[in-house]
Amino acid sequence: MSEIGLIGKKIGMTREFYKTGYSVPVTVLKVEKGRIVQIIDKDKRGYSAIQLGFGKIKNSKLTKAMKGYYAKKNTEAKKILKEFRVKNVDQYKEGNEFGIEIFKDIKFLDVRSKTIGKGFAGAMKRHNFGGLRASHGVSISHRAHGSTGQNQDPGKVFKGKKMAGHMGDKIRSMQNLEVIKTDLENELIYLKGSIPGSKNSEVLLKKAVKNIKKLTINEKIEIIEKSKKSKDKKK
Repeated sequence: MSEIGLIGKKIGMTREFYKTGYSVPVTVLKVEKGRIVQIIDKDKRGYSAIQLGFGKIKNSKLTKAMKGYYAKKNTEAKKILKEFRVKNVDQYKEGNEFGIEIFKDIKFLDVRSKTIGKGFAGAMKRHNFGGLRASHGVSISHRAHGSTGQNQDPGKVFKGKKMAGHMGDKIRSMQNLEVIKTDLENELIYLKGSIPGSKNSEVLLKKAVKNIKKLTINEKIEIIEKSKKSKDKKK
């Protein structure tokens, strides 16, 4: 089940406190259940995958083609359709639903979402430039990005030159975020640290691709408590 992912909604950030005094910043995500709408066969498409549907949408907002598609599949309309490639399709059936329980024994997740759009930004904000001198000889160009090109040859600005422009509003991935806790009843998952995107933005959650050997916070606390007990016994 770890081959597939889920789409959640970013609710906001809070803190998780531990008995040892640890204070960990966490991002709270509301994860709705995903339903299998279609099973994609390798013989027909060249790869095996399952198509999951997430969220609700009014029928009036659907195109005729999508209305026909959902009617054919005999399922309620979904806001988002997402394909996940799997090795074996046999264990899945159309209509099956998956929730946070698929991440039950997983300690680290990879997250993918769209960053907050900042509009048109200057070079200092966008690329962390230092700006020009703020004292003698600088005439109203303190936050300018300086020279952008060359002389008559080649006489152009090269592609990729760091300049002012549109900042944010890009899809970004974050890897190896620790799962602090899950609330199955309220369909909430708490991940350590911050996640790209504004509140109520859509977030794709998947099992961490990399094989991580680092300890979780709970494991660290256990080690600390054991060392304390062993010291007390020696005394």
